[in-house]
Amino acid sequence: MSILDTFKLEGKTAIVTGCGRGLGQGISLGLAQAGADIFGVGSAAAAWDTQKAVEKAGRKFAYLQGDLISQEAIPRIVEEAVKTFGHIDILVNNAGIIRREDALAFSEPDWDDVININLKTVFFLSQAVARQFLKQESGGKIINIASMLSFQGGIRIPSYAASKGGIKSLTMLLANEWAKYSINVNAIAPGYMATDNTSALRSDQDRSKAILDRIPAGRWGTPEDLAGVAVFLASPAACYLNGFTVAVDGGWLAR
Repeated sequence: MSILDTFKLEGKTAIVTGCGRGLGQGISLGLAQAGADIFGVGSAAAAWDTQKAVEKAGRKFAYLQGDLISQEAIPRIVEEAVKTFGHIDILVNNAGIIRREDALAFSEPDWDDVININLKTVFFLSQAVARQFLKQESGGKIINIASMLSFQGGIRIPSYAASKGGIKSLTMLLANEWAKYSINVNAIAPGYMATDNTSALRSDQDRSKAILDRIPAGRWGTPEDLAGVAVFLASPAACYLNGFTVAVDGGWLAR
């Protein structure tokens, strides 16, 4: 097998949460272009743009609408993915939300909603998929989406910062426990990306300029910038990589 062959995902099935737009859509397309079929999960009724892109790449796409603010949908996600494709090989925990407010004024609902989607559901969905990996006796790949706030404190986003710091630590813990089962758990920490989560920042000229002035690459990231890293972490090429959070940030953390 050549080194390039180790990056191929033919015959694999990937669950991608939050697949309908932004980073989840870019990751879904990257995995599909590498050969994986996609089982998407999202809060919208459908993810037509992602479905069209995946099918254009020659791969199959199935979708389940589910509100990931609770764990109620988790058993259905695993059951439907297995029913549809026969097996699960990759999980990408991409779905997430953000709420902005000064820490002194931050509300309990805004705390709970963000922690539930960004951290609690990530753990319990990972647990359910890992159990399926063990049932299949196949091993598998779990990719979490961390953040620059996994390394830094930030401002006015206390629950988001807490959730993303938790993702980095959870990624290491799960890797420690599950590596012996040939389950690789790693994370991607996107830098400042041009997505819905950063629309307020990008529309603020002063804030946007301050951010861009610090990014060595000189631009906001795009969903496509994550696709190659996601394919790598999902592939046999990353079989000895465990518990690591890869920053895809245009050099932000290097400053």
